Amino acid sequence: MKWAVLVGGTGSNLRAILESGIKVHLVISHRADVPALRIAQTYGVPSRALLPRDFVDRAAYDAAIANSLEDFGVEAVALAGFLRWLTSPLIDRYRGALVNLHPSLLPAYPGLHAIERAFRDRVWWSGVTIHFVDEGHDSGPIIAQRPVPRFMNDTVEEFSERMHLAEHQLYPRVIQEVDRGRVTLVDGRVCYNEEESPWMHGHL
Repeated sequence: MKWAVLVGGTGSNLRAILESGIKVHLVISHRADVPALRIAQTYGVPSRALLPRDFVDRAAYDAAIANSLEDFGVEAVALAGFLRWLTSPLIDRYRGALVNLHPSLLPAYPGLHAIERAFRDRVWWSGVTIHFVDEGHDSGPIIAQRPVPRFMNDTVEEFSERMHLAEHQLYPRVIQEVDRGRVTLVDGRVCYNEEESPWMHGHL
């Protein structure tokens, strides 16, 4: 599949995706001059910064994203630090091939600053979730989760680092499974299609 990654920040998950060998054909950022765009350049991946302020509304903005994806023949999309809610036409275009990473064990802590909120609440376990995107906010069908502990003497920086490590390990592997057709979305439910899928053997 031809993948695009939508970004907006440091690009650490983009780097993990690229280093895993997944072929990314386009990177789109909703912010200009972010490290993620420089990472794309380093790996020779075409990139575009599409700034929301340059469009009259969300529909026009998402139409520009869709046009860019179509220009590159993109078949599947991964969100990695892209802090924009997508509209239904774009979601429908890539439904079942549109995945997102969220730094909590959803449905806990949806939305922004999930790591900091979990740390502030002194939870002993948080984690990361990979899910298919739907029209809700961090509400799509869950593909995989990995728990991450918060240790008693952790600083928020140490906890965040452990969370990001889990992201970098899990997200590329999930994308590979979607890419190979081992994980699909059927009637709104996640299906694991191959007996040899790592989920069947607890390897994710």
